[in-house]
Amino acid sequence: FSLYMDILLIVLAIVLYIGGILGCVIPALPGPPLAFIAMLLSKWSGYIDLSTTSLIIFGLTTIAVTIIDFWLTPWMTKRFGGSKAGNWGAMIGLVAGLFLPFPIGALLGPFVGAFVGELLFNRSETSIAFTAALGAFLSFFVGTGLKLLACISMIVYSIFKLLGEFKYKLVYIAEKSLNLQSHL
Repeated sequence: FSLYMDILLIVLAIVLYIGGILGCVIPALPGPPLAFIAMLLSKWSGYIDLSTTSLIIFGLTTIAVTIIDFWLTPWMTKRFGGSKAGNWGAMIGLVAGLFLPFPIGALLGPFVGAFVGELLFNRSETSIAFTAALGAFLSFFVGTGLKLLACISMIVYSIFKLLGEFKYKLVYIAEKSLNLQSHL
């Protein structure tokens, strides 16, 4: 029973690692939290020895990146001269972009949303609306980069730990076989 459970945990972890990477570019999927759950499943499988310290560090990183990504679009839109209407427009555009083909929707949704929000509600100049939309557009790239960095770090760390476990097991098997041969 334990072997089947370990295999199930590893398969779920792999699926969640893939979902984590996809979640970095698809706004509806929480990329870093999925990758962190994959780390926990990897640890519980018993095949990867992840320390409590590393799990705490990656857990805090996941929380920080998720919070930063949530607030980044409104902050950058405002930083680039946008208003609350531009912030709301960027958020609505991000959600509306989910229904367009990828990556067009994800790239253009926040930009178009912030632009339209500024023009409709504040009746601001086109140049101000364009600058605010540019802030929303850049925030998508910064947020995606942070999420990818966090997810790839979790995956690479887990792979190195897994390879380290296999290395020690292979050395152990090699030593056992050499000891058996020396007794013959």
